[in-house]
Amino acid sequence: MGSDTSAFLQDLAVVAAVNDTSSLARNLMQSDLIAQQGVPVHVEQGAPSAAIAYNRGLDATEAPLVLFVHQDVYLPPTWPRDLMQAVAVLDRVDPTWALVAPFGIARDAPRHRGDVWTTSLSRRVGEPVDPHRPIPAQSFDELAFVMRRSAGLRFDEGLPLFHFYGTDIVQTAWAAGAGAYIAHMPVVHNDGFHGYLGADFTAGFHYIRRKWRAALPLRSPVVRIRWHGLDLPLYRWRARRSLEKRRAMAGSTDVDPRTMAVRCGWEEAPR
Repeated sequence: MGSDTSAFLQDLAVVAAVNDTSSLARNLMQSDLIAQQGVPVHVEQGAPSAAIAYNRGLDATEAPLVLFVHQDVYLPPTWPRDLMQAVAVLDRVDPTWALVAPFGIARDAPRHRGDVWTTSLSRRVGEPVDPHRPIPAQSFDELAFVMRRSAGLRFDEGLPLFHFYGTDIVQTAWAAGAGAYIAHMPVVHNDGFHGYLGADFTAGFHYIRRKWRAALPLRSPVVRIRWHGLDLPLYRWRARRSLEKRRAMAGSTDVDPRTMAVRCGWEEAPR
């Protein structure tokens, strides 16, 4: 890794809300920017919501850039370089930018953009983004995103539990006059099988539907959000119909995530 990238990483801190330390050790902590480059990781455990955990992480760190990331995400060796390039482009084209992520929903069209290996589907998902042209987002997948501290954003602690904060923080940024973007920063999401959406998802859905009513319709990476709220039961109906198909597609999270990074061409195979 070049000296420019090493210097850039001195301005980065990592925050993770953790409920499974073994998953953390197998995935995030194996990432090159942590295991080799020594970027500090602040772990929050026991918080009642993602918003509270991440605000605590903001208060506990001082770096100009903060990566909020799931414990089951692996960042390939290419990731620091990709982030540095994305930041350089955004500093030039939108000096007011606040957020950048590897995966989400484009602002100008409800399509999944980015490049992520997801173990729950045993494949890459998303439509890749030009490395030289990050695109405006209307929502992020919560698996990973970077915040520029100087933007002054905070997470809404009224948002319950651990869903929809990727949609909420993007809308908060735009409402504050700051940009939120999806960039070419491929990652491995070593996530397990997703069966049913629980009551915690329902609570977040309706909170966002009420809070951002004037901005609707919106699209989270999982479900559309419109004023009537009917998209959630429709999604649940479709999820029930596809349950066994999705279960059959899911891979094992016990596999070293570096294997998936090699398969995707984001990392060289060990010799």
